[in-house]
Amino acid sequence: MQAAVQAFPQAINVLGVDINQGYLEQARQKVVRYSGEKNIRLISCDFFHFEWKQIIDPMESPLLIVGNPPWVTNTSLSKLNIPNTPVKSNEQAFSGYDAMTGKSNFDISEWMLERWLDWLNGRQAVLAMLCKTSVARKTLAYAWKHKIQLDSCRIYEINAKKHFNTVVEACLVVCHLLPDHYSLVCPIYQDLDELQPTREIGYREGSVIADMGNYERWRSLVGSERYRWRSGVKHDCADVMELAATGRDGSYRNGLLEHVAMEAIYIYPLVKSSDLANGRLQKPSKHLLVTQKRVGEATHPIQKIAPKTWDYLMKHADLLGGRRSAVYASQPRFAIFGVGEYTFAQWKVAVSGLHKSLQFHVVPPFENKPTLLDDTCYFIACASEEEARFLALLLNSEIASAFYSAFMFPDAKRPVTAEMLRRLDLLSLARELGKEEEYRIYQPSILIQDDNPGHQLSLALPGVSEPDNKRLF
Repeated sequence: MQAAVQAFPQAINVLGVDINQGYLEQARQKVVRYSGEKNIRLISCDFFHFEWKQIIDPMESPLLIVGNPPWVTNTSLSKLNIPNTPVKSNEQAFSGYDAMTGKSNFDISEWMLERWLDWLNGRQAVLAMLCKTSVARKTLAYAWKHKIQLDSCRIYEINAKKHFNTVVEACLVVCHLLPDHYSLVCPIYQDLDELQPTREIGYREGSVIADMGNYERWRSLVGSERYRWRSGVKHDCADVMELAATGRDGSYRNGLLEHVAMEAIYIYPLVKSSDLANGRLQKPSKHLLVTQKRVGEATHPIQKIAPKTWDYLMKHADLLGGRRSAVYASQPRFAIFGVGEYTFAQWKVAVSGLHKSLQFHVVPPFENKPTLLDDTCYFIACASEEEARFLALLLNSEIASAFYSAFMFPDAKRPVTAEMLRRLDLLSLARELGKEEEYRIYQPSILIQDDNPGHQLSLALPGVSEPDNKRLF
């Protein structure tokens, strides 16, 4: 607070708010010598129960709000039994599946910054906050989506390890609010002292753009999802479901270091994000116990078909039954997610969702079985090796990399998402690369089947015979 008072000597009214009384007392001792020149108030209060709007509304413009809100999520605070958290709501309108699997979890500072923007909207004001870079982007996305009246905004990257001894991408985000102004771009500066931005992020067609330059250059490639991107198998119990072969026929070692023997029928080779990133594809080190071929399929037949496998599942029923994700509620016993016909395609093109380097890999079968991926990966199911290698060639092109860089934030918890991958129209990409004719050999029609049994969408191209329209990937 002392730094703010010194940096803005023209400020007459100064208000400091913190929940920690000790911090306020330290601040009071440091700013007491300015009390004759300024109207300084210090208030100890819980942010979520403080009447901010009633305080802000009577103040004369321009206003400046500076701060360093908590760098934790609402879930983290709940686990610590800390009561001062915002009321939980699905404000971003995530689907039930996304909300239940954690996508609706948010940083406390994100919620706080959004509220400040709401209270300042329509005023001449500046909001300047130290926060995670991901929080700054989400806050700007909120402002752009809700038409907050922004004259301009800037993000200055900060070395959090150097200044705060924490390993996280951090920044100072500065939002200038002005009535009837609606800026939709934000320059990014590598340091607080930089005068020229390295790039601009922005908002177009309902989405935050990571690199406006590449977006404008390659926006013509945005189009239809002609191949369906899928995520891998979700099971949430690696100690039980993921197995390492011991070298003896039918024998495996699980994450609990137990040696088990099971029938091969439900065991498949498995590739994870780290395997994709390190190119470990020819001989997968892990195998996956797959209890269903489609979501919602009954699992009790395993008892008769593979009694050893059923006994293994029953032995670990408590661990499987204790999976915390709500997606398993009302599902068959030992259920998994992210399975369908596409899961068992012999050839796939896959990419890690967790790594910054965008590298697409051909995933071959192993020992006459399709290789499966876990839910940190995304993939396209292919009908042949030739098709998989052709798609990988397209996706690893410089043009595809530039296109995806327009939507990819490397510091995000999951830099690669299905939404990002689905933006690229592969036919337009093939055309740009001069490979449209070859592309049409592999995909004469589009047939997308979703995860709900009995629901499928068939889009056949003119002149294509009916047998060619039977692809289910």
